[in-house]
Amino acid sequence: MSNDSNSLDEAIRRSKLSSTNQMEMLTFRLTDDQLYGINVFKIIEILECPSRINKIPQAHPTIKGIVSFRGQGITVIDLSEAVGLPPMNYQTELGYLVVCEYNNQLNAFLVKQTDTLLTRGWDDIKKPGDFPAPSVVAIAYAGDDEMILILDIESILVAVVGMDSEITPEFLKDAAGKCQGKKVLLVDDSKSAMQLMKSTMDSLGIVYTDFDSAVRALAHIEKTIAGGQSPEFDLIISDIEMPGMDGFTFTRNIRSIPELTSLPIALHSSMSNPTNRIKSQEAGANEFIPKFNPDALSELVMRLATEK
Repeated sequence: MSNDSNSLDEAIRRSKLSSTNQMEMLTFRLTDDQLYGINVFKIIEILECPSRINKIPQAHPTIKGIVSFRGQGITVIDLSEAVGLPPMNYQTELGYLVVCEYNNQLNAFLVKQTDTLLTRGWDDIKKPGDFPAPSVVAIAYAGDDEMILILDIESILVAVVGMDSEITPEFLKDAAGKCQGKKVLLVDDSKSAMQLMKSTMDSLGIVYTDFDSAVRALAHIEKTIAGGQSPEFDLIISDIEMPGMDGFTFTRNIRSIPELTSLPIALHSSMSNPTNRIKSQEAGANEFIPKFNPDALSELVMRLATEK
């Protein structure tokens, strides 16, 4: 069988995970030898780290420089240092670059050692609770019951390279008054993504209810309906990757509630590839948008919330 056929089969297999509330993760180790994980869908390639990385003047301390990848320069971020651990000594020790795509931007994350690929149900992936590590978004377990700390890469990128957090003045002027008083349900486990959404809603005069878990958001909706009331939301905006229940499964659950079959739903993710758009539509969402784009988020809210 050709390599193209193998790649297609693998893509089909992974895309089916979205219909079964599962994710596939790459596990790896940092300088503390703890096991960490990130979603495989974000990964483009894994490379040995070269001993020489081109430096960038006045860069964030965790940015080691840039390397050439497929004809373009990409930023190398020491993931150990980014989460508060001792940095990697990549000049004398073997390390690996995990090249990932977030919001159409490539970055290479320097790790000490890659481990294995694991598939886990989102209901087996738990929120860390009162866990003293803001960069950890969830916890899972390997086959030998070793704990896997799943990192909030979005928040790490926000801290290291920043993000646009303000609606452009021209857009805000055009949006003035159009969404005042509309009600939106926000669901996202990433603190940085939620903060941006809240800031955008405040700027637009939106009344919002927020949850860091699709499980809790769904329970709130079901409790409201069981009490004889209909949830008074004009729009739901939900992340896709979340412990307990992913955004696709959350959307399918919402669509199974007769009172909410026509409620506008938008899914958003830092994995802004065409596959996610297709899977969002298949799950019953009206729209898919990439994260960390306040103008795009504002345009979507104005359009969907006012159409209801």
